Parts: sequence; C-alpha cells; structure tokens
Amino acid sequence: MALMITDECINCDVCEPECPNQAIYMGVEIYEIDPDKCTECVGHFDEPQCMQVCPVDCIPVNPAHVETRETLWQKYQRLTKSGQSLSAADEGPPLGTPSAAPTAG
Repeated sequence: MALMITDECINCDVCEPECPNQAIYMGVEIYEIDPDKCTECVGHFDEPQCMQVCPVDCIPVNPAHVETRETLWQKYQRLTKSGQSLSAADEGPPLGTPSAAPTAG
C-alpha cells in the first residue's frame, strides 16, 4: 500500500526530507506522494517516516494503491537496484544497457 497525503496537509515541509525514496513532492496545492516510489519505508525503516513526523496526521494508506508487504519489499529492491525512481517507463532494462534508450520527459 502506498501512502497518500490528504487535503488536511498544512505544507509544513517536514515529511518531504524524511522520505528515503523521494516519493514526496510539492503538488499544486499540497504535498503529494508518488505511489510508484512509496514503499511505506519498507527496506529502510520499521515505520513510515512521513507518518511519524506529520503534525496533523494527514498521511493515511492510499486505498487506490493496495500492496502487500512483499510487494512493497519488491518495489524497494527495484528502486534501490536501479538507483532511480520506478515508473511504468522505467521497468525496462537498467540504464547503461545497450537496449536502453533515452526517453523524453
């Protein structure tokens, strides 16, 4: 399960630097969490660090991205193995392999 930030967020900036996967970013109005990068800190910590530091308790589990602990662990392994964020476009060969082609962003 990836986490999400609700509209109760006060933009206090404490969650973003706590995320080991750099899944938290400033959205249009409030901070948001990229579900492709969020592992709920599995592989890094025992508990999600953003939830621990949030002063308004606005970071629940995202019901649209239900994942098991094993799935989160596999995502962590993909993220740390490639050293990059995980997205649908990144699921191909790692950078530096002959078949990897640059993508426009």
